[in-house]
Amino acid sequence: MSVYEVGLRLRGKTVLVVGGGSIAGRRVPRLLAAGAHVRLVAPEATTTLSDLAASGELHWDRRAWRPGDGDDAWFVLAATDDPAVNAAVAAEAEARRTWCVRADDAEASNAWTLAATEFDGVGVAVHASGDPRRAAAVRDAVAAALRAGEIAAPRTRTARPEGGSVALVGAGPGDADLITLRGLELLRRAEVVVSDRLAPQELLDMLGDDVEIVDAAKLPYGRHTTQEQINAVMVERALEGKFVVRLKGGDGFVFGRGAEELDACLEAGVPVEVVPGLSSSIAGPAAAGVPVTERGVVHDFTVATGHVPPGPRSLVDWASLGAGNGTIVLLMAVKNRAAIAAALIDGGRDPRTPVRIVESATTKNQTVRECVLSDLGVTEAHHPSVIVIGAVAGRGREL
Repeated sequence: MSVYEVGLRLRGKTVLVVGGGSIAGRRVPRLLAAGAHVRLVAPEATTTLSDLAASGELHWDRRAWRPGDGDDAWFVLAATDDPAVNAAVAAEAEARRTWCVRADDAEASNAWTLAATEFDGVGVAVHASGDPRRAAAVRDAVAAALRAGEIAAPRTRTARPEGGSVALVGAGPGDADLITLRGLELLRRAEVVVSDRLAPQELLDMLGDDVEIVDAAKLPYGRHTTQEQINAVMVERALEGKFVVRLKGGDGFVFGRGAEELDACLEAGVPVEVVPGLSSSIAGPAAAGVPVTERGVVHDFTVATGHVPPGPRSLVDWASLGAGNGTIVLLMAVKNRAAIAAALIDGGRDPRTPVRIVESATTKNQTVRECVLSDLGVTEAHHPSVIVIGAVAGRGREL
């Protein structure tokens, strides 16, 4: 069947959706994302649709469809489980010269919903002569190729907005595949990348030769680029009109000084976007089969930095953590782990409390070591490691 592919710009326009089942539940979020004013007509609706109605994101007429419901609609989706109703909705739309998708019968529909994906500003929509499974398979293959950089989709310089900007991107806990799609999209646009040593270095290999890579590696307790220097590089390049990505491991707002970098951009008047990353404080334990909370075991967890040892310089209330029974997740604590263990035991934590040390989490070099709290100081550990203290660390799962 021949079709003429076209993209509908529905922002501010009314779209009628008849039926509140799973098909409508899948289609409505895309319509809302396109800016449409969605009017739902259905006696019942899925939880997702009813929640959208309750929050005011769509209007729900909680009743059966009536002739005339589509009088003000620019586009109609007939998605009930009754073919006769869908046929009537489509017939009325046809009479009013309104495009209508029949979810139950592609052959009888005067419009199709294509299998669509978008990445890095490129939208791809696929149809396969009414075979939705085949269309979805092709869409997924194209989407994967775009994300992997196997399909060239270069941006022209004229497409870049005037002036520079900065994106603060969290790259995740170590495995390059764990960066978010938004983070990967912005990284592919970058003209300058300011990267930490804990950011997955494989991500840098996909960048073009014309991309400036600034190594802002900070080695624990050794020589490192100061935060002020990092801030200055980001701002200077952005003020030169370039798009800068600050790439760092984990999430930049979890002991990553992301707030300082955000403030530097805002104070300089540089547009900035924050892209959260998957924090190693949660992903590291998960990669070792350790949940930071578990029903019936523990209902709270605390993430603390061990960069500063217990004492007057530390802002962590180690005594309170020792007195509690929640999970404790330590980042940057390898050097001070013995002092931290002693402080927790002094605060009341059982010396036999299980501990797991997850080193190089999510990478091919991931190593997991087990001990009890009293032995933490003498148990082997290397940077970068996430240390998990509490009952969940002793659950014995292995992945």
